[in-house]
Amino acid sequence: MPIELVETDITKFSVDAIVNAANNSLLGGGGVDGAIHRAAGPELLEECRTLGGCETGAAKITGGYRLQEKAIIHTVGPVWYGGDNNEAELLAGCYRHCMQLANENNISSIAFPAISCGVYGYPIQAAANISVATINEQLSINPIDVFLVSFNTDVFAAWRQALDHHER
Repeated sequence: MPIELVETDITKFSVDAIVNAANNSLLGGGGVDGAIHRAAGPELLEECRTLGGCETGAAKITGGYRLQEKAIIHTVGPVWYGGDNNEAELLAGCYRHCMQLANENNISSIAFPAISCGVYGYPIQAAANISVATINEQLSINPIDVFLVSFNTDVFAAWRQALDHHER
């Protein structure tokens, strides 16, 4: 199953699960995280309060609440500190753990934002390459429909380049 690029608002995209680029508390924040919490409603915050946060590179799953998705998979990407602090492995772990949770929860379609590319400062092309490589690795284990979703033209172009490179 090929990875598809979609230019839209992730909270309005219809799949079994969307991925939330969360912070360690899982209690909401800015960017995609804030948008998902607002769209899902206060019930999401209530469930997230019971999860005890999330480690960087890991993922946890909740209900979708007011979103059309049945689930939200929350993952905490690394803050970019120059690349010498295990950032690449932590970012790959985000995608790997999200795909594993999708498999464990019978999710047949998932939408990812660009994890760590906003305020966490991860270089966009490096993050795109990691996301595509890790997702493709996981698709060989669990073939599901994967969508990379963004409004950001730089992110979209980086994902396109990563997909084109990987297809060669």
